[in-house]
Amino acid sequence: MQETHNKPVDKFELHLDEMIKELQACQKENNLKTCSICEKYLTCKLRNDYIKSVYNSMSKGETGGFEF
Repeated sequence: MQETHNKPVDKFELHLDEMIKELQACQKENNLKTCSICEKYLTCKLRNDYIKSVYNSMSKGETGGFEF
């Protein structure tokens, strides 16, 4: 398991890292600097999956509070 600042990286953070790479690849492929200017912004499955992975990374898969 990787460590960041002496803190182990969990499965949620690893998934988030993968989602970031996929999102950036999509932006590059479509010559976009941000998703917000994409015509698929509100209906994009990749973006929705990314948002869920951000939430899961912060909540560690639990509903409710966040761990910062």
